Amino acid sequence: MQHWIDEPGEVRQLEALPVSEIDAWVKTQRRHLQGTPVIRQYPGGASNLTYLLHYPEEDLILRRPPLGRLAKGAHDMKREADLIHALRPVYPYVPEIYAQGYVATVGECILMQRLVGLIARNDLPPDLQLSESQTRQLCLNVLDGLIALHQVDIHATGLNQLDRGEGFVQRQLHGWSTRYQQSRTTDVGDFASVILWLEQHRPAQDYCHCLIHNDYRFDNVVLDLENPLRIIGVLDWEMATVGDPLMDLGNALAYWVEAEDDAMFQFMRRQPTHLRGMLRRQEVWEYYANRTGASLQYADFYTLFGLFRLAVIVQQIYERYCKGQAANPQFAQFGQVTRYLEQRCQRLMDARG
Repeated sequence: MQHWIDEPGEVRQLEALPVSEIDAWVKTQRRHLQGTPVIRQYPGGASNLTYLLHYPEEDLILRRPPLGRLAKGAHDMKREADLIHALRPVYPYVPEIYAQGYVATVGECILMQRLVGLIARNDLPPDLQLSESQTRQLCLNVLDGLIALHQVDIHATGLNQLDRGEGFVQRQLHGWSTRYQQSRTTDVGDFASVILWLEQHRPAQDYCHCLIHNDYRFDNVVLDLENPLRIIGVLDWEMATVGDPLMDLGNALAYWVEAEDDAMFQFMRRQPTHLRGMLRRQEVWEYYANRTGASLQYADFYTLFGLFRLAVIVQQIYERYCKGQAANPQFAQFGQVTRYLEQRCQRLMDARG
């Protein structure tokens, strides 16, 4: 089962860290460490960049913002660290933060605990043979992790300070629309009809306000090596905030690729939601509603917004790649993904009338 552990790869050249500066800063926080760290990088870093620092005494995780122009308020390392600190006593799935600070030539960084486990990316390990019923239970456990987050008492944790009040849905729609226009390149569409549909079909008010992850997916969940159906960690809290939980669910479902989906959506798959036993997207909505009492009146809006928001995220990364500010060669295909997501949104709008 050790080979199920999520391991990093080589550091991408443009995103290399200065070893001596990083080592000096880390040792001001973890004074027991000896030697020089071996630094490796996790390949999934499309937003904040994540590295493994291997010392003889322990492994550490370091996170830093991506290169290039950043959206206002995005990639705030201190905010992410403070949120995890506040959440850790009541939500057992977050890693421990060891330090947050500024490193010369790198910028703001977070140093944190490494959660050792299995991360279900595109596919489960070939030798992890789950039955259909076990796969369903894994799916439900991951969804329950999101439901548990939405039930955190934001006032008891002090996280209510992140709440900007009513209008979360409208602010999100305006903010992501603006980000798309700012990152649009000449080879992608304008999403004008999608944005108009969202404006016309959005709920008049937020469903409620609670803590939301804003990027909850299987590949941000760490599973127990001894019992792979059990969650031991949730990662990547950079976009977490207080807002409408149905936005969180709609955003999560934008990544939820089913076995019957078309070839391009299958190409985009980053989690094993295509397996027999996994809930379908509509079943996810129904399970969430049954567990929480949420209304599904505006499920189509939240679903479409999730796809639009994913398109904006993809396009922001693609723009950075086009400008030579992102090193991952996979990003060269993201313009095609942006165009596909606009078409997918249009098909969903047409189906809903």
